[in-house]
Amino acid sequence: RLALEPRAAPSRLLRLAAPLVAAAGAALAGTILFALAGYDTLRIFAAFFVTPLSTTYGLAEIALKASPLALCAVGLAIGFRANVWNIGAEGQFTAGAIAGGGLALATHGMTGWWILPAMLAAGALGGMAWSAVPALLRTRFGANEILTSLMLAYVAVLLLGWLVHGPWKDPDGFRFPESRQFEPDAQVPILIDGTRLNAGALVALAAIAVAWVFVHRSIAGYRMTVVGAAEGAARFAGFRTGAAVWTTFLAGGAAAGLAGVLEVAGPIGQLLPTISPGYGFAAIIVAFLGRLDPIGVGAASLLMALLYIGAETAQVELGLPPSVSGVFQGLLLVFLLATDTLMRYRVRRLAARKAGA
Repeated sequence: RLALEPRAAPSRLLRLAAPLVAAAGAALAGTILFALAGYDTLRIFAAFFVTPLSTTYGLAEIALKASPLALCAVGLAIGFRANVWNIGAEGQFTAGAIAGGGLALATHGMTGWWILPAMLAAGALGGMAWSAVPALLRTRFGANEILTSLMLAYVAVLLLGWLVHGPWKDPDGFRFPESRQFEPDAQVPILIDGTRLNAGALVALAAIAVAWVFVHRSIAGYRMTVVGAAEGAARFAGFRTGAAVWTTFLAGGAAAGLAGVLEVAGPIGQLLPTISPGYGFAAIIVAFLGRLDPIGVGAASLLMALLYIGAETAQVELGLPPSVSGVFQGLLLVFLLATDTLMRYRVRRLAARKAGA
């Protein structure tokens, strides 16, 4: 018989190595899985992990995909550290896109340097407003924030669909469900010519830096950590758990909303019924893969972005189905949970009982 025995204290080396082992295991398992389905193993590995890294355009696409993932995940990580489970980053992402995109449509035909900063502010406020609903329901009525934030994600997507099918539909768009194209002053500037990488990457880096200072160098960040580690001790010390809920939800909503408006003002350039390939949900994996640390989240977002780009490359070159990205994300989560379990527990063999004992 086998049993799991708690470790006295997981080593720092195991804690740092677990995400790397999980990523390697997911890559190996995914490659084997598709090889068993009849695909060429070497071509699969090359499409996922070599081709995207071999050109400047591929590297720029990875950074482009990593930016919204990092923004969403760094906001979620702050909440998870305080045991506040905001699962609605996808909805806050969409709400930010609606708020910022609505301002872009309202200023259509206008010019000015102020339009893009105003859109970014509107996107952050839109995400905060959407995240304030589950925060209010948690602190005022004790509602489970996992359910309320998750359900609101679908409400936001349906609201966006109604807008682009109705009042915000492009009158010159041949009846397609899409808004007008944003004006140049309402679009994020490109950083590298010949690629789609834009200034949103700099915003993501700034958000990571701010989050690191908040988590590791501020009193408020220390309070969040104490609330998450020992809520009873936090109450005894006078730390208000309600304040932690509001702070983490608003911070996460602002980051996700900012990511949403950067997406529609960047590579998309307009509002569409679907603006996210699941960034808000993938950000949950990124947050835990990064060990809920802003720097780790930044590194994990690059890995997740590589999976997105690799999946697109595999679809084009090998004809793999669009769900291939979700397969690798699921494998990554499974291996991460497994390595985390083995980090905290050791497998121990129990002596078999003798008959009649």
